Amino acid sequence: MAAPVSPVGYDALVARLRRAGCVWAEEEARLLVAAGGGPETLAEMADRRVAGEPLEYLLGWAEFCGERIDVDPGVFVPRARTALLVSAAARVTGPAAAVVELCCGSGAISRVLARRLTAPRLLAAVDLDPAAVACARRNLAAVGVPVLAGDLFDPLPTAWRGRLDLVVANAPYVPTAAMVLLPPEARRYESAAALDGGPDGLAVLRRLAAAAPGWLAPGGHLVVEVGQAQVEQFRAVLTEAGLVPSVVRDDASDGTAMMGRCPVDVAGRRYEN
Repeated sequence: MAAPVSPVGYDALVARLRRAGCVWAEEEARLLVAAGGGPETLAEMADRRVAGEPLEYLLGWAEFCGERIDVDPGVFVPRARTALLVSAAARVTGPAAAVVELCCGSGAISRVLARRLTAPRLLAAVDLDPAAVACARRNLAAVGVPVLAGDLFDPLPTAWRGRLDLVVANAPYVPTAAMVLLPPEARRYESAAALDGGPDGLAVLRRLAAAAPGWLAPGGHLVVEVGQAQVEQFRAVLTEAGLVPSVVRDDASDGTAMMGRCPVDVAGRRYEN
């Protein structure tokens, strides 16, 4: 068992984290101390945090929607604002829904949906990055969701075409020119491929929207996260793909989720585009 940190040592750690710009210095200090490992390990972790390394990489986990999610170095760290994406996805999904998560990163969204949805058929989570695939497999093993390696829909069985009730994705959407504006801990430590969405931020989302109608069941939904400034442009992208767009915004978390519903005619058949 690690030796307890004295109040003086704890206060010094809080002060050091605060000077480094950590907004929640007291909470971060508490978590670093709770991680254990003794004074030398704590000092090393404090040095790395002050240098800008994400707290989640130091701890090995992130809290997301009440779940403790394993996060490996380089894997996208789930953000609090993405809770809106989870809520939006859950609202449009009925019992026994067939669900796939693309660009899954750590698998945080699938992990939470597995707890929230009523008897979901979470068929798979998908990511292109081998590090993310390995991390997601650990997080999703307990809820029985397989994690496939590949680009968007590519690794899914063709038999699933036209049968998915929900496709959810937190795909990269930061415009390339805006990458330099990200916090240093994201810019320097997280995978650029998980953040950089191309010239207008919609390069991956545009491909996702174009392919989704072929995979969604009648009335199924594509649910993604975007930046607030991208709403109207992506609304046009969804419409062009033949999906019916809608948007949910939460100013408190600065979260924006957009949904594209696959339309159905009166006979219940999916419109062909």
